Amino acid sequence: MTVHFIGAGPGAPDLITLRGRDLLARCPVCLYAGSIVPRALLDHCPPGARIVDTAPLDLDAIAAEFARAHAADQEVARLHSGDLSVWSAMGEQLRRLRDLGIPYSVTPGVPSFAAAAAALGAELTLPGVAQSLVLTRTSGRASAMPAAETLAAFATTRATLAIHLSIHALDRVVAELSPVHGADMPAVVVVRASWPEERIVRGTLGTIAGLMAAEPAERTALILVGRTLAADDFRDSALYDADYRRRFRGGRQP
Repeated sequence: MTVHFIGAGPGAPDLITLRGRDLLARCPVCLYAGSIVPRALLDHCPPGARIVDTAPLDLDAIAAEFARAHAADQEVARLHSGDLSVWSAMGEQLRRLRDLGIPYSVTPGVPSFAAAAAALGAELTLPGVAQSLVLTRTSGRASAMPAAETLAAFATTRATLAIHLSIHALDRVVAELSPVHGADMPAVVVVRASWPEERIVRGTLGTIAGLMAAEPAERTALILVGRTLAADDFRDSALYDADYRRRFRGGRQP
């Protein structure tokens, strides 16, 4: 018996990995985050599977479900939105499983920032513009941010910022970034990336709050900030330059 943690992807049911889909199809028990995971993904569960929405459950109740399945020798699919490596609350569940002596596995999912970039048709790292992507968030009730991890500090790097779980604090995001970046810095909000109701709002730090006020989003929205979002005069990568010598392609011969 194993508890399989599965990244469900950003929302579109067909953006789950093949491995994740196949694990869902074989597990007689599925625990899923019903508040943010589309129910269409549950169609992959086998007939008669025990399906538990964990949205109203606390950690003790979730651990009790793991223990119950373990006692019955039933494999569990634990379905989380996006990818499990960030802000998934997987860490404390794994700790409980280790304490209980229950085996587990982890299957990654498509992260929301990747789905948002795909919706924009954008590369978030461009030569001479930005070569780093910062995944961050603002402080919330569930988790405070460490003192050194401020938006202003990240902004000084000029990296592209992907600000998660913060659409409710958009005014604060703008206030913290504007003194560093200026009002003309490109800013985009992608609401429900990959969902049927996906929506893209493009602006700058000076305009994005007003644009979002016209049609607010309460959750499942990603804020992207950086020059790569509007750059068109960046230089070509050397990767495909005719004179670039690499292992699989020699440079242009004289």
